[in-house]
Amino acid sequence: MRLPLITPAELTPEQKPLYEDMKAGIASAFNDFKTIDENGALCGPWNPWLHEPVYGKAVWELTKAMSIGASLPDPARQIAILVTGAHFDAAYELYAHIAVAEREGMSQARLSELCAGVKPRDLSPEEAVAYDVAFALVNGGVLPEPCYRLAVSSFGQHGANELIYLVGLYCLVSMTLNGFNVPVPERE
Repeated sequence: MRLPLITPAELTPEQKPLYEDMKAGIASAFNDFKTIDENGALCGPWNPWLHEPVYGKAVWELTKAMSIGASLPDPARQIAILVTGAHFDAAYELYAHIAVAEREGMSQARLSELCAGVKPRDLSPEEAVAYDVAFALVNGGVLPEPCYRLAVSSFGQHGANELIYLVGLYCLVSMTLNGFNVPVPERE
């Protein structure tokens, strides 16, 4: 880990409101995996964001908007997030969203394939669209027109937009985690 965890006692006046907002949001939406250590410090991408509160607040606002206002079906969301995390080999991202996917009943075989960068054969049509869009986007270039049209016909224009933004957000999350070498907590 390249940035030390910041305990509540060490927070600057600029960090305190962001810490409180992130802690409350994490408690309501991110409770399938470890996000806060025993000293109250935020783990995962939240710690690097807290180190730079101006940038961290902007990324956190986007994260909240993508989580709270989500309209995509959650299985499709998790597929897109796992495809993105696997592409970047973002260990904490995979740890966190494997936990979410397991809670939602995703099979170990499917999780294994997604983490290995393989498209599972048992995806629903919506999940397959999420996989294809995420895979195409993380591999660079313009999203192919058939992928885009299929996303719009599957999720509507708003849902297709959300899927593209979601992959972009998790590219940023993955870069944050990898850039700062954020460790994965031990699984309980």
